[in-house]
Amino acid sequence: MGAVLFAICAGFVVYGFVGGDESEPRSVPTASVTYRVTGTGAADVSFVAEGAVGSGGSGTRVELPWHKTVRVPLGTDPALSIRLGKQGGEASCALSVSGEHRQRATASGAYGRATCTIELPAKKN
Repeated sequence: MGAVLFAICAGFVVYGFVGGDESEPRSVPTASVTYRVTGTGAADVSFVAEGAVGSGGSGTRVELPWHKTVRVPLGTDPALSIRLGKQGGEASCALSVSGEHRQRATASGAYGRATCTIELPAKKN
């Protein structure tokens, strides 16, 4: 009986070391993307970071300036949108990847809007 129990336990140990049928999740290459809104006052802000932890978000009447940096999977298209309120003003959105500026757009006037979007390469060069 002890030999049978030992053989079963040994089988589980070997199965665990070999890995069985489950493959380990593959790491997805990412880039550090910074979403930034400059200006004064407040604006409605929304951002998309497909596949990233906290894959996006939005806020109404967010106090400016505002920024957020997240790791975004390569091959996706991060985007940032801003909308001013009735009082108008001027605000700019900007996206940078690993500290390198990639795009900027400016919204002005009552209910002004601007959108910044970039395409991340499918793999690192």
